[in-house]
Amino acid sequence: MTAVSAPPDAVQAATSFGTGTRRRRPRLPFSPWHLLLAPMALLFAVPLIWLAVSSVMSNAEINRFPPSLWPSRPNLGGYRYVLGNAMFPRWFANSLLVSLVTVSANLVLGTLGGYAFARMRFAGSRPLLGLMLATMAIPFQLTMIPTFLVMKRLGLIDGLGALIVPSLVTPFSVFLLRQFFLSLPRELEEAAWIDGCSRLRVLWRIVLPLSRPALSTVAVLTFLSTWNDLTWPLIAINHDTQYTLQLGLTTFQGQHHTQWAAVMAGNVITVLPVLLAFLGAQKAFIQSITSTGVKG
Repeated sequence: MTAVSAPPDAVQAATSFGTGTRRRRPRLPFSPWHLLLAPMALLFAVPLIWLAVSSVMSNAEINRFPPSLWPSRPNLGGYRYVLGNAMFPRWFANSLLVSLVTVSANLVLGTLGGYAFARMRFAGSRPLLGLMLATMAIPFQLTMIPTFLVMKRLGLIDGLGALIVPSLVTPFSVFLLRQFFLSLPRELEEAAWIDGCSRLRVLWRIVLPLSRPALSTVAVLTFLSTWNDLTWPLIAINHDTQYTLQLGLTTFQGQHHTQWAAVMAGNVITVLPVLLAFLGAQKAFIQSITSTGVKG
């Protein structure tokens, strides 16, 4: 009998099909790293989960031993106590005002300072930059007394101005924005200069739209540091109507230490804006850290 040979195309297709079948491996619907990252994320989230659960418990359930892991019935008495019987809304408004003004000032002044150090060459620019960065290594404990004396001379003690003025611009915001501006190609700015744009217009039209990740990072970090600050408000503020949320919450815990449901509810209200700010700018925050230039 005459052997019938298969066409070359069929042999090649069968061979490639068999090879592909042998090399095919089961694929997980998620990255294998999630098997490690998910338990770690859950571990870090346990305190926040316990804080949220405790805020809707009654004082009896919180003080029970062994402690209850879940409320028998959600109780909003802690939130009503905080918002109705304390100056919590005023403290919240004070913290929000101080944080928003500080963030806005750092974005404006930090952008101007960072762009000047990145693109302009003037006498003493490098020594001035080094001196500014050296101030970041000075601990706050060494500067709080001189700062207090300056604020007292300006008549800002025991007012929100004493919390805003020292933080209008920070060396960190100037340095971070300077480093990001250095990563941007000069060709974009030079093309705008040829078309007749001034430096401020180049900064507004060309540089700032490309710097949104860095601006978001400065905004988030400045908001976190201002919102969570306790030491300086404790020194500069005396009257309870001018308390920030952190300072007021500390006093509230001392005065109402038995009202654990109210304390937990106050902490939830304090932490919530921080979480929302970070989650809202998370993508831009990561992009600012990983970016090294403009991707075409």
